[in-house]
Amino acid sequence: MVLPQSFIDEIKYLLGDEESQKLFEAIGKDQEESIRMNVNKTSCLSSPIDVAEKYERVPWCTSGFYLNERLTYTFDPLFHAGVYYVQEASSMFLSQVLNQYVGDRNVKMLDLCAAPGGKSTLARSTLSNDSLLVVNEVVRNRAQVLAENMTKWGHDGVVVTGNEPADFVALGGFFDVILTDVPCSGEGMFRKDAKAVTEWSVENVDNCWSRQREILRDIWPSLKEGGLLIYSTCTFNTKEDEENVQWIVDELGAESLPVTVSSEWGITGNLMKTDTNVYRFLPGRTRGEGFFMAVLRKTSYAEPVFSSGKSKRNSKPALAVPANMKLWLKNPDEYTFDNDGESITAVSTLHANDVALISKVLRVMQAGVKIAEVKGKDFVPSQALAMCVNRNEDAFPVVELAYDRAIAYLRRESLILPAEVPKGYVIVTYRGAALGFVKNLGNRANNLYTQEWRIRSGYMPLEVKCL
Repeated sequence: MVLPQSFIDEIKYLLGDEESQKLFEAIGKDQEESIRMNVNKTSCLSSPIDVAEKYERVPWCTSGFYLNERLTYTFDPLFHAGVYYVQEASSMFLSQVLNQYVGDRNVKMLDLCAAPGGKSTLARSTLSNDSLLVVNEVVRNRAQVLAENMTKWGHDGVVVTGNEPADFVALGGFFDVILTDVPCSGEGMFRKDAKAVTEWSVENVDNCWSRQREILRDIWPSLKEGGLLIYSTCTFNTKEDEENVQWIVDELGAESLPVTVSSEWGITGNLMKTDTNVYRFLPGRTRGEGFFMAVLRKTSYAEPVFSSGKSKRNSKPALAVPANMKLWLKNPDEYTFDNDGESITAVSTLHANDVALISKVLRVMQAGVKIAEVKGKDFVPSQALAMCVNRNEDAFPVVELAYDRAIAYLRRESLILPAEVPKGYVIVTYRGAALGFVKNLGNRANNLYTQEWRIRSGYMPLEVKCL
């Protein structure tokens, strides 16, 4: 790998000859794979996975593990079922931050630049069950990937939006926590993505830190006074890192907060020797890709939210939701159901007013859990319902699939179920993890797996390595 000379010079200036050489050597080596387990799904597997026995745990995230080999993710049904997420270890540091500063409090959190969803799924697993998580991505195709990953993760306390940062101003000081994993020059991704090297330039760094401040300025009014801003990048230079953190303190009004870390983790602090608390992950010193994070508490005034408003979806009379369909979820009395004539969704009643406000001012792609599509007089249970961890497990017959049949299902091929399986809608599982629905007709079963999610590859690798 040939690194840009300007980048080399900057790193040598920041780290010195010895430490910079360690970084350059690490960038030239293969990336270490890591995954994070979905604790809401691993506990339900019919054949539990003793991940802690097999892999080494990421020290700052109890559900994260370093792999000793690359898995064949595309051909692992548990990956498609949302049992685990492939995430770079350094970015799992968000777990340490949320555990320290949020804990078991119920909060409203925004992940502003969320696609593809690694930090969003981590946040959803770390926050209390009754917290509300809003995940946002303005680029449409990336937002669709984000929505898919959040659906697979299976928690219904999520709203997916597709908005510019300035659009959130209409919410006032709505959020207790905002994560801004801002678009950056990507220096920390050089080992992972060769394209990041060719796209790097001093001019791009300047464009990035300027754009980052614009994003921060736009989203700042949406954070409550006393709320937490978590700022992160995957780059090394101080313009996008320490200098932007200092700018948040000085210009926006914030207090820099310390995060408890162990010296054994090899995390590097502030390279500018200023008073702000920052946390750098440098390949060669820490086990992970290049990453930067800082936590700040808002000390400036935030406009409160005065009205919950009503969702645009509710501007026409609500249609009835069949009582038996409400039983498709556990504890249905804890949900507010909505039938807009095209689909039926369920939102936790705890979040109903907040979701209504969000729907009034933002472009909502999905909220809560879609439990069914309306097809004429028929109600077809949705893929999201199959993935939801709060699905009533007694609502539908369940058929366990062997590995080859599970792959066939994920390719959206038709299946033939055992003769004793009743006709109608059936959940298919692999090792106890739900993959989706089929409609059993007796002589065959129509595959209802989401078309856009299917495995497109028509061949099998010579060697498949699954979790």
